[in-house]
Amino acid sequence: MKNKNLYIISCFTLLIVTGLFSCKKNKPTVTDNFLNYTIPDIPVTSNYTVGAFYYTFGSFNANITQKPTVGGPGPYFYANGIPALGTTVAPILTPAIIDQHVADAQLARIDYFIFSVRSPNLDNTNFKADSNAIVSFLNAANSSKMNFAISYNLSISLLGVTNSGGTSGNGVTIETNAAKLTAFYNDFKRLAYWMTKSNYQKVNGKYLIVINNAQDLNSNSNSALYKQIRTNLSAMGFDLYIVGMQNRWTPPERFYYRFQNCTDAMYEDNMSDYASDIDRYNLFPQMCDQNFAYWKTTVESWNQEFIPCVMAGYNYQIANTTSSSLSVPRTADGAYYKIFTNVAKRNASKSRLIFINSFNNFSVDSQIEPTQSYGNVYLDLTRTGFKVN
Repeated sequence: MKNKNLYIISCFTLLIVTGLFSCKKNKPTVTDNFLNYTIPDIPVTSNYTVGAFYYTFGSFNANITQKPTVGGPGPYFYANGIPALGTTVAPILTPAIIDQHVADAQLARIDYFIFSVRSPNLDNTNFKADSNAIVSFLNAANSSKMNFAISYNLSISLLGVTNSGGTSGNGVTIETNAAKLTAFYNDFKRLAYWMTKSNYQKVNGKYLIVINNAQDLNSNSNSALYKQIRTNLSAMGFDLYIVGMQNRWTPPERFYYRFQNCTDAMYEDNMSDYASDIDRYNLFPQMCDQNFAYWKTTVESWNQEFIPCVMAGYNYQIANTTSSSLSVPRTADGAYYKIFTNVAKRNASKSRLIFINSFNNFSVDSQIEPTQSYGNVYLDLTRTGFKVN
C-alpha cells in the first residue's frame, strides 16, 4: 500500500511539473509590442478639406538654410542670399510673392490659408501688423482663387488670466476683469469683418475660426463663454464653427472643462516637436497614430470632431544651434511627411478636415513651400495625399 501511495504521489507531482513547464510563456520580443506595426498607405476615395497655416514674421533667423524658389527684388526668406550668422532680415510680402504662394497652394490643392491674428482691442499694434498680411493676401491678383480663415491668437497675459494661484489657488479667471472680458468678446466682433469676404472658409455652412492656446482660457464657465461668443456673432449674421487648439502630446481630458460644450472641433499643434521624449522621435508614426486615434475617440464622444494636423519637419537647431534635440530630418522624397499624411487620414473625423503646420514656417523648418533644394515635392505629396487624382 505504501508503494502504491508513493507511486500516485510521484505521478501527481510529475503532472504538476509538466504542466508548469508546458504553461511557461516565451520571453517577450519586439514583435509582441503593440507599436510594432507600419502605417499603411491610405487611398483617397473622397477629398479631404485642407487648411494650411500661413506664417508672417518681423524678421527671420539667420540659421535658416532652406531657400524658397520665390523672392524677387525684396528679401523674402533670404531671397537675396543667406545673411551673416547672427543677423536677421525682414520679409517683404510683395504681391508677386503672394500670387506665387496662392499658385503653389493650388498646385497642392490646399483649400485655404489660416492667418493668425492677435487681439484687436488689447494688442492693436500687433493686430494691425497681422491684418496687413491678410490685406496683402486679399489684394493679390489671384487671391479670389484661394479661401482663408482666421486663427485668434489667445494671450492670457493680455487678458489677465492665470491658471494657478489667485485667491482660490485655481488661477485668475477672465471674468475677474470686466473690461478685459468685454474686450475679449469685442475681439470676435471685430474679426467678423473678415467673414464678410466671399472667400472666407466655411465648414458645413458655418464660418470657421480657430482659437490658439484654447486650453489656457481660464473661465468660471467656458461653456457660457463660448455660448456668448456664438450669440454675439450670430446676431451679426455669422454662425461659427469653432476649432480649439490644445498643446502637443497631451490627453484631451486634461482640459475637458475648457472644450466640452464649447468648441465644434479640436486639434493638437506641433506634434513633430516631440517634447524631449526620445521614444516619440524613434517611433513617431506609431505613437502619433495611437495618440490621434485616442483623441478621435474621445473628442467624438463629446460630439465634436478631431482635426489631424501634419508637419513636414521640425528643426530645433534653427532657434538654438547648441540644442541637443534630434531634429526631424527632411529627405529628398519627403518620406516622413508622406507617412504623416497617412496617419492623419486614418484618424480624420466625418468632415474630413486636415490642418497643415505649415505652408511657410521656415523658423522650425515645417514649411511645405517650394525651395531650391526639394522643389515641389511637398506640394505634390499634399495633393496626392489628400485629394482624389
